[in-house]
Amino acid sequence: MMRVNEAFIFWTTDKLVKEPTEANMCQSVVQEARLGLNSPNPLVRESFLMAHDYINYVTSGGADGSMGPAPTACTEALRHAGEELLTRFPIFFRRWPRVFKDVTENTACPTLVSILDEHFFPPVSQGQRRDLAWSAVLSVYVLAGQMALHCQKRGMMDVLPQLKECVGAYVERVICPEIQDKGGWSGFVSRFGKKQGLEAQVKILCCWTLLALSISILTYFLWKRLKPSTY
Repeated sequence: MMRVNEAFIFWTTDKLVKEPTEANMCQSVVQEARLGLNSPNPLVRESFLMAHDYINYVTSGGADGSMGPAPTACTEALRHAGEELLTRFPIFFRRWPRVFKDVTENTACPTLVSILDEHFFPPVSQGQRRDLAWSAVLSVYVLAGQMALHCQKRGMMDVLPQLKECVGAYVERVICPEIQDKGGWSGFVSRFGKKQGLEAQVKILCCWTLLALSISILTYFLWKRLKPSTY
């Protein structure tokens, strides 16, 4: 079961109802070209893949099984965690229409980045390390998914590819450097991936035990058959 800091979730939703200022909207928009899904850095590639897969997932109704399996463990964990967050904290999602009501095709990405900068990953002083919280990382993608849904409902379909790249670039710039020394995205999978129930673990253990026993028996009989007779 995913463990989400409830206080963090409700604090976030209360803070986000404030309208972002124009200055903040533009302060962190990434201008330079990025390799994205073709980056040689596996952390960066995964961050973009998660953005692309999750936005496709929420805008296509992937929770009903219409999408194929997730391409990686990280994207699977993100799909699972996003769905569980929606189920456990529905109030977290009801307020987004109020936050996004004035968003246009030109302001969708700047607005998203501004909210992320102000409420999830405010700048840190040079030389200081950020205290990375996986719940905040999850919220980055969930917020992007809600923005994508809003744009889709408003007929702004051309914004969706921009949002995918915008979120991937943001994670590359802000989050990837912080998880480089934390085992990469494996910590995200450990936190939010589907956990096997006790029954499933027992079944797997029994299967491996039976397999090991079968191999031992087969090896014994082969050894007996090939062993030279002493008579």
